[in-house]
Amino acid sequence: MAITLQTQVDQLKVKVYSTRAEMGAAAAADAAACISKLMAGQDIVRIIFAAAPSQNEVLAGLVANKDIDWSRIDVFHMDEYIGLPSGAEQRFSTFLNQHLFDQVKPRRVSLIDDRDGLDAALQQYKTLIGEAPIDIVCLGIGENGHIAFNDPPVADFNDPEVIKPVALDDACRQQQVNDGCFPTFNDVPETALTLTIPALMSGKHLFCVVPGKTKKEAVKNVVTGEITTACPASILRKHADCTLYTDADAYSLV
Repeated sequence: MAITLQTQVDQLKVKVYSTRAEMGAAAAADAAACISKLMAGQDIVRIIFAAAPSQNEVLAGLVANKDIDWSRIDVFHMDEYIGLPSGAEQRFSTFLNQHLFDQVKPRRVSLIDDRDGLDAALQQYKTLIGEAPIDIVCLGIGENGHIAFNDPPVADFNDPEVIKPVALDDACRQQQVNDGCFPTFNDVPETALTLTIPALMSGKHLFCVVPGKTKKEAVKNVVTGEITTACPASILRKHADCTLYTDADAYSLV
């Protein structure tokens, strides 16, 4: 994979590739190497995944890697809409089942499920996430700078919760239309459940994959702006081991 730029901003490592395909392949290879290294010293690896079209290439790369022992991996996801029926195409659990989990068969798949009410969903996932340390987080960055569904109005770098219900801001909901997940703005749910920023930052190794011209403002703000909840992903610059993988389109304003 031809890397066009490699740099560091505070503690955030940045790798820029000429194409989206190269970016995704590189991120998948690095994540697989990290999994292998972790497995040399522990029985089970725990990974949180983002669900979005921006993650397609890295997920495909992980599926294609036959050296990963998924029977020793427990998987989670980081956010989910409130109120969509089970199995709905737009549910993030559906996306990850289709693009990754159903193909690689992890040891344990833990999905956010609000069918028994929000309180039950929050308590169940808080317990599951807290059972042991999170080893790896594979995440993206939204057009508004969010990580998971921690949009600027609700982002809290010192959030006391592990998972919480949030109202989605307009920019976040519009991105779901831009990504082709919903036909119109009004079809996008107004609320969701999300892992909080401290929960995501608790992962030991973060692989952040952000392609495409629609993300260029967000990438610019992460790399050159202040560390602020106005761009929630800017906090990644304080993580001890986070790498941002991006392409020329997304990096074009830096």
